[in-house]
Amino acid sequence: MPYDAFLLLSFGGPEGPDDVMPFLRNVTRGRGVPEERLLEVAEHYMHFGGVSPINQQCRDLLAAVQADFAANGIELPAYWGNRNWAPMLADTVAQMRDDGIESALGFATSAYGGYSSCKQYWEDIAAARKHVGPGAPRIAKLRQFWDHPGFVGPHAEAVRSAMSRLDPARRATTRLVFTAHSIPVSMAETAGPTGGRYTAQLTETAALVHAAAAPDLSWDLVWQSRSGPPQVPWLEPDINDHLRVLADKGVTDVIVSPIGFVSDHLEVTWDLDNEALETARELGLGYERAGTPGTHPSFVAMIRDLVQERMATEPQQRLGSLPVWDVCPQDCCPAPQRGPR
Repeated sequence: MPYDAFLLLSFGGPEGPDDVMPFLRNVTRGRGVPEERLLEVAEHYMHFGGVSPINQQCRDLLAAVQADFAANGIELPAYWGNRNWAPMLADTVAQMRDDGIESALGFATSAYGGYSSCKQYWEDIAAARKHVGPGAPRIAKLRQFWDHPGFVGPHAEAVRSAMSRLDPARRATTRLVFTAHSIPVSMAETAGPTGGRYTAQLTETAALVHAAAAPDLSWDLVWQSRSGPPQVPWLEPDINDHLRVLADKGVTDVIVSPIGFVSDHLEVTWDLDNEALETARELGLGYERAGTPGTHPSFVAMIRDLVQERMATEPQQRLGSLPVWDVCPQDCCPAPQRGPR
């Protein structure tokens, strides 16, 4: 199938104090989240002036992709649409229709399988096309990329950089801690051919980054950013609880690598650069947080690789062994049960 556009798909975020509560209501619509919980989360955004970093990060990534496409002879106009804040995906799809776009390749800013990280983007695309109606372009989502060299490499480079900032005399008691967004256990353990994909892919990424960056260090995969009600089991341990366990075991320093994320958006900067850092200081742990790919040249080139792969002009580049699909089965990754947070 020929494609005549590239579409960046992302979560979206507020860009000023007046945006914060409307944005959070978009995110939680239909979930019965109490107002007091929204106000609590809003304070995290207000800590940064009511501005989430994610929209600017998307602008920067889109500009880098456009420059890379131009340098490599890929003549695809680039668009950007969000799930929860302007530019909203439906508005972007309408603009694409008006521009005469018929078939686009969509790149979601999430490397992994799972409902929120993959399937919900398919739902977003379907809803946006339905909203636009006749003439809405077809949109094919590019595959997951948890084990692509252009994703693993920048994470490994960031781990090495963080490690260089720690005292080498304490290397024997230094631990590498990988983090990702926690999800309900029921979502992580779904049955069928795609069941358990989220945790399995993250474990494979962690092993690949560890081998490339610090094979002599012990490592763990832990979780952050839990937001569900306490009676619903979510993936554990939480990063803060795990730091306490490590300190009790004699670990002196930690390198925290957020492999669940492609950029330093709010859940990285708040949960790791504020809450986890504060926990580490209370415990007397040396603490360094590794960066995320962002606009690393290898990550930008990876996006081009995925486009060329789907256009059948380049072979698939992978470092891992888990299965991957261009189009996921319809029954994969069911939506979570909604309830008060």
